[in-house]
Amino acid sequence: MTHDLKGEREVLRDLGDGLVLRRATAADTEAVAALNGAVHADAPQTFSAQIAAWTRDLMSGNHPTYRVSDWTVVEDTGAGRIASTVCLLSQVWSYSGISFGVGRPELVGTLPEYRRRGLVRAQLDVLHGWSAERGELVQAITGIPWYYRQFGYELGGLNLGGARTGYLPLAPALAFGPSEPNTVRAAREEDLPFIARVYERRMERDRVVCLRTEAEWRYELNGRDPASEVSACLCVVETSEGEAAGYLTHSERLRNGAIILGEYELLPNISWLAVTPMVIRYLATRAQQYAARNGQQAMYYTFGLGAEHPSYELAAKHLPQVQAPYAWYLRMVDIPGFLQHIAPTLERRLEMSSLAGHTGLLRVSFYRSGLQLRFSQGTITADTWQPAPTDRHDAAFPGLTFLQLLFGYRSLDELAYAFADCGARGDEARALLNALFPKQASNVWALA
Repeated sequence: MTHDLKGEREVLRDLGDGLVLRRATAADTEAVAALNGAVHADAPQTFSAQIAAWTRDLMSGNHPTYRVSDWTVVEDTGAGRIASTVCLLSQVWSYSGISFGVGRPELVGTLPEYRRRGLVRAQLDVLHGWSAERGELVQAITGIPWYYRQFGYELGGLNLGGARTGYLPLAPALAFGPSEPNTVRAAREEDLPFIARVYERRMERDRVVCLRTEAEWRYELNGRDPASEVSACLCVVETSEGEAAGYLTHSERLRNGAIILGEYELLPNISWLAVTPMVIRYLATRAQQYAARNGQQAMYYTFGLGAEHPSYELAAKHLPQVQAPYAWYLRMVDIPGFLQHIAPTLERRLEMSSLAGHTGLLRVSFYRSGLQLRFSQGTITADTWQPAPTDRHDAAFPGLTFLQLLFGYRSLDELAYAFADCGARGDEARALLNALFPKQASNVWALA
């Protein structure tokens, strides 16, 4: 590791041919924003001002968990330009109530003329090291199909996206009276403790959620440039008496003619059936306002609430278009260590199953490595197991497919159907795996 003569730029690696991998500095802001706006645009030869605005937000120093030094760049010193960038967003997620650190690589971009030279691999090696130093057990990334598998990620650990869409003419009419029984208004800082409490209800529904501190909630409210790709309007749902009943978020502009509802949660004593028609009408009105403001055409409202949500069934005729979810990429170097970390959750699941109080050993092969779970009257200990060619295993999962089971993305039967070399041997192993790792959808609202 070296520094330049001024001591301002920390060079992490010399990649040869005049390319150096270094930490970014604030002086790189516009160059990094220009690169990301160009390489992440929807079409070639175009520019995404939204991606560029997101980049500037991250490099501003205002983000609660991120600093400009969490960004790597590859600089072509001969040409005096930045060729590639990656950043690492650290955050805390929860697995059925047990928190764990997550490192989220983002805005991975390389100029076309510098591709296929290992620049992303070199930067991810650095970021993975940073993430490990921070004690983060998982790395998670959103990205194009296949690409991140070559860096040790599994595509399919968690659902990403999933939505229901309706056309503006399908918005339900107001059934009774001249005014709405519920309304939506922009959130204020004093609303954040209430929103955080309601968010806890959402956390009960999903296996994996992103936790937020007070500072992170404030950032969600007013920390971003409204033009940012990830900016959203945070709102409070109120009753006719002015009492807070829930919260929602929606996009601050139209995306291909649609306004996107990104979050929607209500208090336990508030009826989804009573509120959801109003939410649709609110979205339709805001979509038309955006269209008038920006000279666009408003056509759709989209409930981008994941694969499952309580509102979907209640508003099915107003949301006829179904969009299947994509998937997160997940990377986990120490699977036995993670299982030991979440052992209290696994023990609760076992206690609630027909295998309560179980004693025994479960050996799981990943073919080149493996793990073993020891059960002693319902307590669980996880450690590594290196299978020999002659060793008999109780279950097998090729590659990183076990992550799909662990995070509830696929059931054991679904994985066995998809992969001929995957599955459990015997009733005991099958019963244990089904009890410990039932299928359960998650829709992670990650910190961005």
